[in-house]
Amino acid sequence: MSYDSFWQHWIAWAIRLRSDGMMRTLSESYSTVIMGPVSLYALLSLATLAMALAVAESVTNGDSQNVWPQQRVPLVRDRDTVSLGSTAFEAEIRAEPGHACGIECQGQLAQPSLQDLEKCLSYETLYGNGTRTVTTVSLWNPNEGLGESKRNISSGTRRRRELYGMDGRFTISDSQFSTNYPFSTAVKVSTGCSGILLSPKHVLTAAHCIHDGQDYVKGARKLRVGFLKLRSRRSNEGRRRGRQGGGGKRRGQGRGDGTEEGQRVKKNRSGRSVQPKQLSFQWTRVKQTQIPKGWFKDVSKDVALDYDYALLTLKRPQKQPSMDLGFVPSVKKLPAGRIHFSGFDDDRQGQLVYRFCSVSDESSDLLYQYCDAQPGSSGSGVYVRLRDPGKKKWKRKIIGVFSGHRWLDVDGVQRDYNVAVRITPAKYAQICHWIHGNSEECLST
Repeated sequence: MSYDSFWQHWIAWAIRLRSDGMMRTLSESYSTVIMGPVSLYALLSLATLAMALAVAESVTNGDSQNVWPQQRVPLVRDRDTVSLGSTAFEAEIRAEPGHACGIECQGQLAQPSLQDLEKCLSYETLYGNGTRTVTTVSLWNPNEGLGESKRNISSGTRRRRELYGMDGRFTISDSQFSTNYPFSTAVKVSTGCSGILLSPKHVLTAAHCIHDGQDYVKGARKLRVGFLKLRSRRSNEGRRRGRQGGGGKRRGQGRGDGTEEGQRVKKNRSGRSVQPKQLSFQWTRVKQTQIPKGWFKDVSKDVALDYDYALLTLKRPQKQPSMDLGFVPSVKKLPAGRIHFSGFDDDRQGQLVYRFCSVSDESSDLLYQYCDAQPGSSGSGVYVRLRDPGKKKWKRKIIGVFSGHRWLDVDGVQRDYNVAVRITPAKYAQICHWIHGNSEECLST
């Protein structure tokens, strides 16, 4: 066994001790790096990290409190729906987002009334033909599922910038991982953002990827969602040349494709050569988009960031597994206190990028975290992995939407942080209602 092969198998063995998506990513990251010159120190460090994470995961798994909460949630019901006029579709997605009222700023605001919540949870629907409606809702049992004060601020050291020191992102370039759960739930939105598959026909993303708070962005009228799929490239070369002298033409002989000399082109039964399968996006159109009115600047003002999420309904259902929606009272109180998300960062075109990190600050509506990210990752589904109640099975659920790099008020000055919007009991009820159309199916998590 070669030097590289030995370490690759050794690390893969360590990672298989625990099959968490985070640890699979380390294996994938290694397979990407191994193609170039790698020092022994780097290999040892990666192997040690993989083993440490395996041990840490096994310790966490033994915690009986690491369980998804079962609780009732508020009931959201449609009250009235009105048709709206046409819209311009002229807004731009800002590369650098503007000012927003964050956790500390919101701590100075009064608790929202029931009327305020109903106004923010009312929603606008954009249909594929460009028409719009607005639906007002009523909220029943609004205190269901609420544990802590809405404006709570947890203590913690905050960091700055989109990237924190060494880039901690992992590129998932191996199709063995990128086309399988949980990474296969990550999608690309045609306006330049990411999202996550919430059901066979529904994708959760960030509202600012569709609407800037005043108007829909360019491209929202013909919105599409891309799924990373394997495609094989076929050519007729085998049919033309494969029957001359037996066998196919060897790669590397005057073709300049960079593959090793002596590697034969595989053929299918029809005699056509089959190139290695390539990852590419398979696009599907969006039938309708729903955005909470809380995101609109004329409705929520200081708390608009809390409602930076949107649901996309696809024209065609998808076959791959989706990830369920969930809710946890506090991320920092979880044994690991760690969140995960994958998306399509602009600086790694066409590649799926995964990251995990600890949470620095949290309120019931926002998460400040250390996850490295770049534009393009906005809209990614933030998830954690907990045990199903009464079962030995562990399950990942979406607990938030990555909003991105934001300027926030902290101690009287503006600072920039990476922020995610949390799924609250009321938001859970709203999104569930959007998916099922029947509030009675959305009474508990």
